[in-house]
Amino acid sequence: MPEPQPGARPADGSTPGPEPERDPAVTDEPTSPPVPSDQPDPSDQPEAPDQPEPAATEEVPAPRWSGSAPVPPPLPRRPVWGESAEPTPPPPVPVGPPEHQTPVDPWAGVDTGGWDLPSAELPPLPPTMPYPTPPHTRQWSGPPAPPVGPHPVSPPAAPSAPQAVAPRASARPMSPPAPVKVPKQRRGRRPAAPTPPPGWQAPKGYVPVPVRRRRRWPWLLLLTLACCCGCPAYYGFPISAQYPARAALPVQVEDLNLRQDDRSADTARQLENEVRKEHWLAEDTFAGVYSTTNGKRVTVFGGTGFRWSPESDADAEISRLTKRYELGTPESVDTGVRGRHERCAVGSADGSAVVVCTSVDHGSIATGVFTRLSVADSADLLATLRAQIVQPERA
Repeated sequence: MPEPQPGARPADGSTPGPEPERDPAVTDEPTSPPVPSDQPDPSDQPEAPDQPEPAATEEVPAPRWSGSAPVPPPLPRRPVWGESAEPTPPPPVPVGPPEHQTPVDPWAGVDTGGWDLPSAELPPLPPTMPYPTPPHTRQWSGPPAPPVGPHPVSPPAAPSAPQAVAPRASARPMSPPAPVKVPKQRRGRRPAAPTPPPGWQAPKGYVPVPVRRRRRWPWLLLLTLACCCGCPAYYGFPISAQYPARAALPVQVEDLNLRQDDRSADTARQLENEVRKEHWLAEDTFAGVYSTTNGKRVTVFGGTGFRWSPESDADAEISRLTKRYELGTPESVDTGVRGRHERCAVGSADGSAVVVCTSVDHGSIATGVFTRLSVADSADLLATLRAQIVQPERA
């Protein structure tokens, strides 16, 4: 804290004057303990013989205040705009040229006597097979290739007199090598793997990895669509074309007339009841007796309804009628209609020979007993009667 200068005016505005007398009790008390001086005692220091003593000692007024407040340390300086917060590193010490420096041994004080370390002996490598030496090819002795690029056209040379040509040894001219035709590769096909040289063997432990081929998704998709849509359509078309169906007996079919007498009506009613009993899932049944003017007789009966396996139903119907008509071995007849199966067999009824044929499809069954006809004629006549009696509703 600065000391007051003599003659200065106090801060409270009063005129300086003699200090008032203090209380003897207060003045006798020491204001502060004596502070030991850091300077050494002058008696301990040796006297300088050559230094003159000061002429007079100027009186220094005693300090007015006995103590002073501590001065706080200065605040840190704020960095200027754009100044780095990191302290500036000291400039590097210039290093002289390397030829003037003392060389340093990096391995000084290091034990380097243990460099001979034992190493494991590796197995010798297998011998490699050399590639075969290519055959020697002769250089082509054809005409030189024309220069590439534009060149000035020289005027035609004047004709000169023919000169005598010395005979040369006949040499067989060699044909130019044929150009190698590179096979075209299809898009999406991988190139073939290179062929190993002759005598090459795979190293021990080598396992070939199979190359995964690219899948043919379009072909698989087409095959799936064909299986999902084609198969149901192929097997479902005959069913939809033959079922459902309705049956009605016409009065006349070609030269056959429907007999409506009591005996024929009883026979038809009995046959219709048998059909209903044997085929209890039949939706409709029919039976009738037809005859011609020359004495031929045809008895037809059957029913309509859905049938899942027409072929097995045809065999079952022939087996059911075998005992009644004493039928022989049945024959299969080609109907020419997909989903329709027909069987015919020769037997006897009331002492006369008869032919029994049955025709079954997915929507109906029709059986006929024919007299005085062959097997082929009976099958054709049954097809004609069936076309007139059974009518598919979706036809």
